[in-house]
Amino acid sequence: MHTEPGGPGLELSGDGGLLLLPGNGRVKRGWVWNQFFVVEEYTGTEPLYVGKIHSDSDEGDGSIKYTISGEGAGTIFLIDELTGDIHATERLDREQKTFYTLRAQARDRQTDQLLEPESEFVIKVQDVNDSEPRFLGGPYIGSVAELSPVGTSVMQVMASDADDPTYGSSARLVYSVLEGEQHFTVDSQTGVIQTAVANLDRETQDRYEVVIRATDMAGQLGGLSGSTTVTIVITDVNDNPPRFPQKMYQFSIAETAPVGALVGRVKAEDSDVGENTDMTYQVKDEGGLGAFRVTTDSHSQEALLSLQKLLDFEAQPVHTLVVEALNKFADPRFADLGTFRDQAIVRVTVLDVDEPPEFQPPRGPMEVPEDALVGSVVGTVTALDPDAPDSPIRYAIDQSSDLEHIFDIDPERGTIVTGKLLDRETAGWHNITVLAMEADNPGKVSRLSLQIRILDVNDNPPELATPYEAAVCEDAKPGELIHTISVVDRDEPQNGHHFYFTLAPEALGSRHFSLLDITDNTAAVRTQRPGFNRQEQDLFLLPILVVDSAPPALSSTGTLTIRVCGCDSSGAIQSCNATAYALSASLSPGALIALLVCVLILVVLVLLILTLKRHQKGHLASEEDEDMRDNVIKYNDEGGGEQDTEAYDMSALRSLYDFGKAKGGGGEGPLPSLPSELRPLPQWGQAPDLDFSLFRDYISRKVGLADEDPSVPPYDSFQTYAFEGADSPLTSFSSITSRSTGSEQDFAYLSSWGPRFRQLAALYAGRRGEEDPAES
Repeated sequence: MHTEPGGPGLELSGDGGLLLLPGNGRVKRGWVWNQFFVVEEYTGTEPLYVGKIHSDSDEGDGSIKYTISGEGAGTIFLIDELTGDIHATERLDREQKTFYTLRAQARDRQTDQLLEPESEFVIKVQDVNDSEPRFLGGPYIGSVAELSPVGTSVMQVMASDADDPTYGSSARLVYSVLEGEQHFTVDSQTGVIQTAVANLDRETQDRYEVVIRATDMAGQLGGLSGSTTVTIVITDVNDNPPRFPQKMYQFSIAETAPVGALVGRVKAEDSDVGENTDMTYQVKDEGGLGAFRVTTDSHSQEALLSLQKLLDFEAQPVHTLVVEALNKFADPRFADLGTFRDQAIVRVTVLDVDEPPEFQPPRGPMEVPEDALVGSVVGTVTALDPDAPDSPIRYAIDQSSDLEHIFDIDPERGTIVTGKLLDRETAGWHNITVLAMEADNPGKVSRLSLQIRILDVNDNPPELATPYEAAVCEDAKPGELIHTISVVDRDEPQNGHHFYFTLAPEALGSRHFSLLDITDNTAAVRTQRPGFNRQEQDLFLLPILVVDSAPPALSSTGTLTIRVCGCDSSGAIQSCNATAYALSASLSPGALIALLVCVLILVVLVLLILTLKRHQKGHLASEEDEDMRDNVIKYNDEGGGEQDTEAYDMSALRSLYDFGKAKGGGGEGPLPSLPSELRPLPQWGQAPDLDFSLFRDYISRKVGLADEDPSVPPYDSFQTYAFEGADSPLTSFSSITSRSTGSEQDFAYLSSWGPRFRQLAALYAGRRGEEDPAES
């Protein structure tokens, strides 16, 4: 089988072989295959002939039927079953699909059997230049610094073409500039945009719109083209110096303006943008006064002119200074363009203001002795009107600073005098506020804080620092130190304190103690004779005279209380006649606290023991009552279950027929003795014709059910043995309700069973007492 191509330029290729067909033996197979090509974008009215397939076994008699399958078979591609001609019925587009894979079959028309194996072939869509170049990365925005040299790269643009790049020149592109070629060029192969001039100035034009065109077919005639617009932003460089719009500025400010007050704003203009407009300002010429300072507003780049010193209209009514502006970030590449700074003259006029009087402050605090009489002069303050030095001034004291009116002031002269007697020990300093105001305009007021120091005068005698008390041992030796005393003096002499100590005249003849004046303003009291006797005298009052050294010398007498106490061998005081003194000397606060804590613990322990005993008694009483109540209700209880085999004789319960034997006639022997403190249960007669099989069967069933039931507790239930069965010929099994007069049982022994059977014994004893009178 072979193909006949339907277009020029097709290369024939194929292979031969042998094909075994049923009933025909060995025949030669001959598929000669071609690659079919079909041109895209066919616009004819008839189906486009693609090619032909043919089998070597085809003799032209129409016995072979040709079919195709695969991509587009039956829709896009149709085959003539007799001739094998293939036609394309639709318009193909290579940019959507470049080739189609199909399979060819040759079948016997009568039997529909394959004459040759199915083979695969390809129909390729041949490209034509039907797609124009497109710029897919737009919009394009680039930037380049102003004043850049020629050939500076700005950016690269690239276009794409959907045509086949491997077939012809349909996808070979070249670039060119349609608009903006005066300032920019583009590399025809790479699409890199470059500057064409060196004088790009951002201040003149800060952006350009450049149109770039891409043409396929390598730019040949008939090629398709596409274009895009590229926005190129010119970035700023610091190529413009700052410039003041005017060369002189004038401001005015009142002379009373405080330091830091804003005088005005000036700004130098800069055509650059961004950080290239950042600038600093400085005051170049001010006459050396330094009254103004300039700072830069970081947001507006303005110069802020403010006061650095207070102004005085009377001293200088006009100030002239030079303010200079310069760029903060200068570019050395443009140094040849000139200096990047500018200057302007600023004229500041000081406005005259009616100012309040100005004090001439004193050199230091005023001083006055504390013994000064009322009306004594303390000092004088002076204030002048800076606008009119000869205008009269009036003075006053701010009453809020001198609530007690200790001082007065002469309203015209400013002389301060005392208004009350002073006392340095009460207040050593006084802070008052003096007011000065113009006589013609009292609203203009100035204030002066004045300190007045009260000088000390020796008007207070020295006194003992505390009411001293001392103790001396009975066996004290002569010269033994008893106590050291000190004094206080409210006065403060300029040369410091110095005190003199001596015994008062009434104690100069004392034979017991001596006083030694120490140079550090203290005195030592010592024993003068050996031994003291508490029985004779246990308390001594020693008067001490203290004199200061300031003129005039003042003195006072203080008393030292000395107690005679008993001491141990080491000299520690053991006891004195005074109880409080002995207690304080022998028992410390810590020991007292420890003693109280011990007592408190003992009380708590006693209360706890009493509470526990009361609780135990109540518990025992309630338990005894409960046991008695249980004995009455459950006197027939079997005990603690199967594990408890010591409380009762279980054989008596297991063998009901033994009761008759235990009663008397026919028994083999007496009942076995019960454990200690237990007695035989009450017994009754048994009729010889009673049948206990009903009870034995019932108990057996109950035991079996209990053994099989896991929820039953491990002890027998009393209801098992309370079953009475059918009507009993006996009145009752209970001995309590039995009224048999023939019973010879004596229940007196129940009282010896203990407290648990006390109530039962009382019931039986009472019942027995009722029966005896009845019998009699």
